[in-house]
Amino acid sequence: MGDSNRTAVMSKDGARGTLVDAAPVESDTTHALVEFETGQRVLVPLDALTLQADGSYYYLALRQDELVQGQSIGTQHPDEPLVLPVIAESVIVQKHTRITGRVWIRKAVHEREELVDEPLLRRTVHVERVPMNRVVEGELPVRYDGDTMIIPVLEEVLVVEKRLMLKEELHITQQQEELRQPQRIVLRTEDITVERLMPNDQPITEPAEQA
Repeated sequence: MGDSNRTAVMSKDGARGTLVDAAPVESDTTHALVEFETGQRVLVPLDALTLQADGSYYYLALRQDELVQGQSIGTQHPDEPLVLPVIAESVIVQKHTRITGRVWIRKAVHEREELVDEPLLRRTVHVERVPMNRVVEGELPVRYDGDTMIIPVLEEVLVVEKRLMLKEELHITQQQEELRQPQRIVLRTEDITVERLMPNDQPITEPAEQA
């Protein structure tokens, strides 16, 4: 048979091999040809081979040294050595989960009333706005007056103020001194002459007073 028909086999002592032809296992013959990794080929009884649950390999319930090579068991293949095995039974323990019974669980909710009388604490806050409207020098801290907390509320305001400012002074000092400056000036004086007329129209001259 070709290599496409090979199936993995593991012996009791851990030796690995393959079925050279899987057909003998599925037919009515009593033996199958197994080739181990060492190159040894032996005929093993079919009842010593157990296919695993996942179908990954056959378990051989014999050790490799228990298989006897070179003994014919009937029809011998012309190109294959035959081995007469010594059969020993072994126990394979497997676990399976099965349901042995079922339980139906019901949960019932019951209600009851209980009186709860516990004191509760309630705290209320009364806020009162008190107008102040006065000038302060700086920020004021929060203060307490008994159970009352006083929080100052500040606001910056612009103050326009008119004041007199002394810009400068004028210092005036009087000084007196006597100066003599001779000068020539022209003064005018008027003289008046009074003339009296005589009857004969002759003037009589009289000197007049000087003004």
